[in-house]
Amino acid sequence: MIPSLLPLFEWCEATALGQLVRTSVWLFPVIESVHLLGLCVLGGAVLLVDLRMLGLGLTNQPIPPLAAAVQPWLVRSLVLLAATGIPLFMSEAVKCFHNPSFWVKITTLPLAVLFSLTIRRRVAAGARSGTTVSTRLTAAMSILLWFTVAAAGRWIGFSS
Repeated sequence: MIPSLLPLFEWCEATALGQLVRTSVWLFPVIESVHLLGLCVLGGAVLLVDLRMLGLGLTNQPIPPLAAAVQPWLVRSLVLLAATGIPLFMSEAVKCFHNPSFWVKITTLPLAVLFSLTIRRRVAAGARSGTTVSTRLTAAMSILLWFTVAAAGRWIGFSS
């Protein structure tokens, strides 16, 4: 936690959007449901390619075209998650500020996105010979990063 950020978090929670989502009976659960659907799509997009890169699924499919076909789903789900995650955050920003799980998620999330859109994408596109040590290590790191983001995000709701 960075104490100097607390006023920013308080401001986020006090905005009209933060107040609207927090005080509405249905808005938070609807947005959270859409957020979780986006997480499912993201998880599917990540796991399809990562399991193939590990040699654990879709082994008859070459990695590069599979990764290319799944990439739009990954990007769209990230946009959906950002569009729903921001209002969810703004509705309880101060709670998030004091929650260690939020800080784990918010630190790991940009790492996972950056890794997926750069290193993982490059390794998958260049995997002409199928599963290798490089594809396996990349997939394992991807799964670790995204699992950390998802688990920390889910834990935000269970911890105060």
